[in-house]
Amino acid sequence: MRILAMLVVFLALGLAQKELRLFIWSEYIDPAILEAFTKQYGHKVRVDLYESNEEMIAKLQAGGVSQYDLIFPSDFYVPSLIQLRLVQPLDHAKIPNLKNLDDKFKNPPFDPGNRYSAAYQWGTTGIVYRKDRVAKPESWGVLFQEPKAPFVLMDSSREMLGNALKYLGYSVNTKNPKEVQQAGQLLLQAKRSRYFLGFEGGVGGKNRVVAGAAAYAVVYNGDAMRAADENPGKVDFAIPKEGATLWVDSMMIPARAPNPEAAHRFINFILDPKVGAQLSNYNRYATPNKAALPFVNPADRKNPAIYPSPEAMRRLEFILDLGKDNRIYDEVWTAVKSR
Repeated sequence: MRILAMLVVFLALGLAQKELRLFIWSEYIDPAILEAFTKQYGHKVRVDLYESNEEMIAKLQAGGVSQYDLIFPSDFYVPSLIQLRLVQPLDHAKIPNLKNLDDKFKNPPFDPGNRYSAAYQWGTTGIVYRKDRVAKPESWGVLFQEPKAPFVLMDSSREMLGNALKYLGYSVNTKNPKEVQQAGQLLLQAKRSRYFLGFEGGVGGKNRVVAGAAAYAVVYNGDAMRAADENPGKVDFAIPKEGATLWVDSMMIPARAPNPEAAHRFINFILDPKVGAQLSNYNRYATPNKAALPFVNPADRKNPAIYPSPEAMRRLEFILDLGKDNRIYDEVWTAVKSR
């Protein structure tokens, strides 16, 4: 029986070494990339999906840290993942394509020296809207002050509070409790509107606009680009004049990943110039891979909804991890969601 048990363990380990397990956002990778990776390295890829950073972390803490080989968190969650010891350091010797990252992604403030993370995609938030039904939303006021059409808000605390803070003229990273509370009151005011349809994570808001149930939704820009593709001439995307939040999603390996070798291979594969361009051409998000830029669709390179102009970038802000001051946002967001 002991020998049989050992054989079962070795068989399970052998199967694990042949499989790569991704825990990733919905609609966030070209299936053809996964097929190409399997063909090149022989690792079958299994994909599980999440719709928010909070959902992803909760799953890791509930045992997922030993079930997945790669996760794709937003930048401002990276420090927490490191502090909670939910991720392991990267072996840079196994990721030679790290050199392809643009300089601004090589030594990010949330992970100096890329010890634990490698950039995957970057982008912004804004408003996807039905241009066949409503005018272009020039200001966040169309949602926060006097909404006149059905709308959906993003189910993400820092991004949703951050955009409310931009509307109020504050930084998305303010540590002033009164300013964050003002942003929370603005969201509560929006919730009380008869046009409010709820909070949606992941691609939920985009899907409701595509279906015609909502006229506006706060979404990530790549989701808006795909919505426009699905409804030519009917859907568009806008970054309000007050500005919005910027984000970077990274690839990280959970602390007890079953197959860290395959995870390192996959990170290096994604950072290949042509694969990186294929990823962005599919996702419609900006690539952090400088070597991939020449292979990105020219129309997307020129699209300010994907690659914001220098003028627009001045109105955008990356969300930062605020350490102990994160609790200010957590408390206000809890109040917004519970009332």
